[in-house]
Amino acid sequence: MRCLVIRMTSQHTKNFRLTVLNPGGRDPEQQFHSVPVPSEGPHPPINFHAFAACTFGAFHRDTRRAAGEKTPVLLLLRSDFRASERALTDLKKEGRTVAVSLKETGLHQIAHQLRDPAKLSRFMKIVTQADACIATTPESAEIYQRVRSKHDPATVAFIPTPYPIMDQRWDFSVPRNEHSGIFVGTREWDVPSRNHFAALLVARELCEATDEPVTVVNLDGHKGLRLLGEFNFPEGKLRLIEKWKSYPDYLRDVARHKIVLQLDRSYVPGQVAGDALLCRIPCVGGDGSIERIAFSKTCGEGRTINEVASMASDLLKIPKLREVVVAESQEHARERLSFDAARTQLAKFFANVLRHVGF
Repeated sequence: MRCLVIRMTSQHTKNFRLTVLNPGGRDPEQQFHSVPVPSEGPHPPINFHAFAACTFGAFHRDTRRAAGEKTPVLLLLRSDFRASERALTDLKKEGRTVAVSLKETGLHQIAHQLRDPAKLSRFMKIVTQADACIATTPESAEIYQRVRSKHDPATVAFIPTPYPIMDQRWDFSVPRNEHSGIFVGTREWDVPSRNHFAALLVARELCEATDEPVTVVNLDGHKGLRLLGEFNFPEGKLRLIEKWKSYPDYLRDVARHKIVLQLDRSYVPGQVAGDALLCRIPCVGGDGSIERIAFSKTCGEGRTINEVASMASDLLKIPKLREVVVAESQEHARERLSFDAARTQLAKFFANVLRHVGF
C-alpha cells in the first residue's frame, strides 16, 4: 500500500493543475498553458496568479467557469466576502476540492478586513467550511489553523507565492557595472507598519555617506513631492518614479540598482523581495515571507534599524558581498520559491487534503 501511495503522488504531481478563483474580481480569465513571457497576457505570473501559472492552470473571476475546469480550486477571499461565500457553496455543489485564502494577507490588512462583525462572521464560516486553507505567510497560516481548530492541521499549509526564477526570460539582471544606487521598496506613507518614513531617513543617510542616488516611487502627486522635499536629499541624488509602469518596465528600473531597501514590518507575502529575485539584486530590511526565505541574512526580522542600515552600507560598498547575497538568495529560491517547487508542494498538499476529506 505504501508503494501505491508514493506512485499515485508522483503521477498526481506531474499532472496537477490548479484553478485560482477571485470571484467578482477585476482580473480577466487567464489560461496558463505555459509560463508567459514578460508582457504576455493580462497579468504577470506573480502573486496569486503564480499559483495558477506554476501548475499550468487557470485564473478566473467567474465561479461557473472555474468549476468547469474540473480541477481543485484556490478560492480568494476579498471585499466583503459575500461573493466568496457564494462561490464556496457553488463549488462544493459541483464536487470541487476547495482551499481558501485571504487575498490580502499582511497582518495589518487582515486586521483591517476583520474589524467588521459581519465580515468576521463570514470569514469564520468560510474558513471552517472549506476543505483546506493555503497561506502565503506563516502568520496567516497560524490564523487559519486556529479558526479550523477542529480540523486536521494538515489541511492548512504555508506555501509562499512562487516566482519564475528558473525561466531565463524572467531574468532581468543587468551587468554589475550598470548598477547604481538604492531603490526604496515601500511607498505607502499612511500604513504605519510599512515604516516608509523611517526607510527614507535611512536611505538619505546612506546617500550622504556613500554618494549613491536613491530612487523612490511617488504616486501621491504634489503631496508626495512636498513630503519628500522635507528630507533634503543631496542635490541631484533623488530619483522619482511618478507613474504606473508595466511590470517588466518596473523590473527593468529596479534591476539597475545595487540594493532594494525597506523597513516593512507588515508580514506580507513579499513581492518587493520577489521582484529583487527576478532582478538578481539584494533585498534588505523587510520581513515578508519571501524575504525571510530568500534573503534571510539581510531581512529585517529581529534586526534594529541601525543593523539594517549597517548591512545596507556594507552591501553598497562591497560588490563581492552583493554577489554572495544574490547567489544565496537564488539558491534558496530554487529550493522553495521556484515554479517547480511550488507545483510539487501544491500537488502533494491537495492529494493529502483529498485523503482527509474522504475521497
